[in-house]
This record gives sequence, structure tokens and C-alpha cells, in this order.
Amino acid sequence: MTTPSSFTDYSRCLNTFIEHAGRTVPATEEFGALARSLFALQFAAVPDFQRLCVARGVTPGSLADWRDIPAMPTTAFKELELSSLAPAERTTVFHSSGTTEHRPSRHFHNAESLAVYEASLLPWFARHVLPSAGDCKSPARFLCLAPPPTQAPHSSLVHMFAAVSRAFGAPDSRFLATTGADSSWSLDSAAALAALRHAEQCGQPVLLLGTAFMFVHLLDELEQRGLRIVMPAGSRVMETGGYKGRSRELPKAELHALVTARLGVPPESIICEYGMSELSSQAYDRAAGSMSILSPQSSVFSFPPWCRALVVSPETGREVAEGDTGLLRLCDLANVRSVMTIQTEDLAVRRGDGFELLGRAAQTEARGCSLLAA
Repeated sequence: MTTPSSFTDYSRCLNTFIEHAGRTVPATEEFGALARSLFALQFAAVPDFQRLCVARGVTPGSLADWRDIPAMPTTAFKELELSSLAPAERTTVFHSSGTTEHRPSRHFHNAESLAVYEASLLPWFARHVLPSAGDCKSPARFLCLAPPPTQAPHSSLVHMFAAVSRAFGAPDSRFLATTGADSSWSLDSAAALAALRHAEQCGQPVLLLGTAFMFVHLLDELEQRGLRIVMPAGSRVMETGGYKGRSRELPKAELHALVTARLGVPPESIICEYGMSELSSQAYDRAAGSMSILSPQSSVFSFPPWCRALVVSPETGREVAEGDTGLLRLCDLANVRSVMTIQTEDLAVRRGDGFELLGRAAQTEARGCSLLAA
């Protein structure tokens, strides 16, 4: 591979890698080469990242392994402008969700980096949520338990829902929530129930997407009305987790059992997604139609070949042994114009090339798209 000399050249190389990953490209070798190239570009163009790297004694000339690239804490995205884009080039900014008392993280994009974001998003989504559809349109109507992009322009989750709906959903796919004056999300219960009843009556499969907390709102509405809707065969649910900071929580197994009981979606058709505003790639816990390899209570999440997950010791910063617990660290080659390696505040168990998510480490700020739910 020719060493990219600019972010545009790098994006072209990454897009080629994404197109062929898992088929003809030796992912491990190619990943390392791309990581070194992107590290050199970001070291030169993101001053705060360069300062971190110099303080850790890691430069492009000294880097031996991509695992040694210094990780930027997610909290730094709240205070620093971690972007190689000049202010005039920043056409989109994604904010982390949180309470109004917390300053959000910011991830800046331009048209080129958003194109990379979607190139990363679409194939991994299709592989896990729509494995039978491939690159084609799904017959399913996408129903998003979120406000439309015009009401939530800084939500990476809403951008994701809009992108997958355009690429794969039926033409009548729609958003079923609104935003309040404080930017919180509220489910449009009447519209949601009408859309689900219509699907039940006409037999059109549905893909229902939303945060765990928004699913609780929908399930509570069904319970209060004494309703059970049987979604048509081929319907699926994708939930993105998240409760902290908002009223009651449900264990995942209980939430999914209620989805099955109230909406008729079998457990193997409920897919969990893990993502964050600071990233450009997402992880999923299974492909639709398959069961969890652990248990109904626990799942193993996997990122695409262009994003690697490490579970590291909070004391040493080194990767823990298989089956041990640590903090989740992510190296995302699709984070082109930001920083590629991010230290999260999430606890995880190392499971092969994937991870079992345990939740937030103690004494950290509440984060997650579900915090926007009213």
C-alpha cells in the first residue's frame, strides 16, 4: 500500500479496505499500515493530540505497533477541539448526549469525513441487522424511536438512523419522536402505535430502532393500553442500550423479554448496537437470526475489521488477559479528521476479538443517547 500523503488519500485507501475487508485484504496487516498512516496525519494536524503523544513519548517515527498509539480520553472531547478541520470546514458536529448540566463531547465533520462515516456504517449494519438483504433495499419499513434529523442535527445516532433508512429501508420509513425545548426526546405514542398497527394489519415487516429507554416508553404505553401488537414475520428490533441518568432501568434480558411479549419479536431478531458520538464505527452483538454466544443476560460485541477494541487495565494501560475485566479502548480507522484511538469510561470483559459490555465505570458522568429521552 502506498503511504497516504493527505487525509483525502487516506480516505480513499480506507474505503478500499472497507470494500474488501474480510474477503481479499489481509485485515491484520492492512489495519496496521493504515493505522500508522493515519497516526502520522493526525499527529501533524491535531495539536492537542500531538501534545499528548509527545508527553507519552510516542511519535510517528518511534511507533512500533498500533496498540501503542496514545488514547485520547472521551472527556477530552468536551474541553478540546480535537479536529484537523479548520473551523470554516466544519459542516457538521456531533454532540454526545447528556444532561443540560454537562458539557457535551464534540466530533467535527466535513462532507468527506461524513462520507467515510457512512461507508463504515452501512456494510456492518447490513451484515448484522439485515443479513439477508445484502446491499439491497429491505422490504422492511424502518421506524425510528427518535426525532428526525431536522430536530436533532447534532445527534450521531439520528444521523445513523437516517443513513440506514435511506440506504436500506422502505420508502415510508419514518421517525416517531420529537424534541422538547430542553432538547429531550419524547415519543410520539399515537404515531408509533398507528405505524405498528398498520404493519400488523398489512403484513409489512418492520425494523424498529431506538435507545433502550425509548423502548421502555413504547412498552409502557402498550401496557397502559392493554395492547399486544404482533409485528409481521421478518420484523426486527435494534436497540442501542443506555439508561443512566433517567428514572427506571431494566436488565437487558427483561427488556428484550418485554419486546417479545408485547411486540412479538423473537429474541434472535433483537440486535444490540454499541456506538458513541466520538466514533465513526459501530459494534453489534449478533447477526439477526443468531443467538447470543454467551447468554440472554450477556452479549459479545464486535466492531468491523477497521475498528479494533482493546480491554485495558486502568492501572497499567496494558491489554488484560482473555476473560478479564478492564476499560474499553477503541482504535477506529474511520475517525479520519478527529483522533483514531479513544479511551472510553466503559467497563468490559475481553472476549476474543470482541468484548462483553458491563457498563460505565464508577464515578463517571452519565452518557448515552438515552439521556435525551424525556
